[in-house]
Amino acid sequence: MVIIGSSNARVGLERGMEILRDGGTALDAVEQAIWAVESNVDDHSVGLGGLPNLVGEVELDASIMDGATLAAGAVGGVHGVLHPISLARRVMEELPHAFLVGAGAERFARECGFPVTELLTEDARRIYERGLSGEDQDSGRYAGKILRAMVGRLALDPERASGKDAGTVNVLALDGAGHLVAGVSTSGFAWKYPGRVGDSAVIGAGNYCDDRYGAAACTGRGEMAIRAATAHTVVRGLKDGLSPAEAGRQAFLELDWLVDAFWSGMNAVVLAPDGRHAAFSTVEHTTYVYMDEASTAVESAPRTLVAVTGRPA
Repeated sequence: MVIIGSSNARVGLERGMEILRDGGTALDAVEQAIWAVESNVDDHSVGLGGLPNLVGEVELDASIMDGATLAAGAVGGVHGVLHPISLARRVMEELPHAFLVGAGAERFARECGFPVTELLTEDARRIYERGLSGEDQDSGRYAGKILRAMVGRLALDPERASGKDAGTVNVLALDGAGHLVAGVSTSGFAWKYPGRVGDSAVIGAGNYCDDRYGAAACTGRGEMAIRAATAHTVVRGLKDGLSPAEAGRQAFLELDWLVDAFWSGMNAVVLAPDGRHAAFSTVEHTTYVYMDEASTAVESAPRTLVAVTGRPA
């Protein structure tokens, strides 16, 4: 039994491992571990306290994938749902669909009894307003052309190009029955254009899981993972016989082919069916967290640096 995640998953990993040790499923372990992150007001990249889009609204994306069946559920552009990972699971388990967005996802949340929650905290609001850098903070009045210019300026800011404000939570788990599950949840690219959905909700891009080969999930600027199908590329590498370390490295080298004026940091975590795990980043000095059956506490390990920078437009 193993559970791993992005560094911000630390707050939920012990709960996830407790579920696994009690004989619970990887599905429950991943969901409950991500719950803790979605509820963490100090994490401005996920759930409650997440940084809003350009007009000041918190929009959430999430997905979950069951490696035993290749079933998946995802939601994108959702407002007012504290635990979008649970909504994604309900999509997977109760609907003949894999992906709901916007008003349709919110309608389904109401039908499932999810309470409407105000997700924008005062701290996140202050960060959002500072990010507008002196512009009129009533950004809802901006015309479309000005909105697009603002998105471009904020995306090219060096602090954001590092991936700092494009955070997400990844959790991958292997349970006692040998089943793998991957989950991803995010408030997305801070100051994003309204309606933008990133890789966290896109199966094959930010999330992919197959009991036969392994699981992978991504954080960073999701547009890059979407274009390179990064999570699926990692798992395909595992299918082809590569180790987790080599599968991740090869998948990240594909990012170097992206021509992109908005290049940003990218990260991934990988878990194989035999419990081996690894993580990768295009940014130096980053880590991921994990627990296995022998762990007495959450452990941390460095991500492997893959030196890619993309090609400017």
